[in-house]
Amino acid sequence: MKAPSLKTGILTVGATGVLGILYVISSALVSSTHGPLDSYAVGAMSKFRTVPEAPEQPRNTLITGEGEEITLADMRGKILLVNFWATWCAPCVVEMPYLNDLQGAYGSDEFEVVTISMDRRIEEPQAFFEEHDLEHLNFYFDPGMSIAFGVMGSANRGLPLTILYDRNGVEIGRVAGEAEWNSPDAYALIEAALERY
Repeated sequence: MKAPSLKTGILTVGATGVLGILYVISSALVSSTHGPLDSYAVGAMSKFRTVPEAPEQPRNTLITGEGEEITLADMRGKILLVNFWATWCAPCVVEMPYLNDLQGAYGSDEFEVVTISMDRRIEEPQAFFEEHDLEHLNFYFDPGMSIAFGVMGSANRGLPLTILYDRNGVEIGRVAGEAEWNSPDAYALIEAALERY
């Protein structure tokens, strides 16, 4: 068997190096923030990211705790922090009280935390809300269990996923994974969004 030539070896190493550089560049573009609230991606909010060419806000129908059908577009005019969660998702369960505290602190005509359950049956998240006394959060359920998949993108393939939208339904940024939403860092991010958007 003929050994590879020096020229072939150099070309192989060169091609591998170029692919490696392209991977690093593309990873940096996906994971780095580019928005006006970049400076708030610290501490408890260190996972906050702006997504280049973010997907449009979902138009799927949601079911409220009163059984009404609405969409996120019906809430335009206020800053929305939309959290996709499920009772079978351990990190989701951990952060629900934090989101409840955030809604208690900032919930108003200007801001709302919208937690959308991705459970299979509506009874499971309803029971969870009652059991954990999430008195500040409104209940929202996705009957098609598909609303989150349209906004996840290739970089995010799990729950929880939380997206911050401006008053016109345009994505400001997102946090993939669990976060301490009742922390000073989270409060600073929300205050900045309320002031800027």
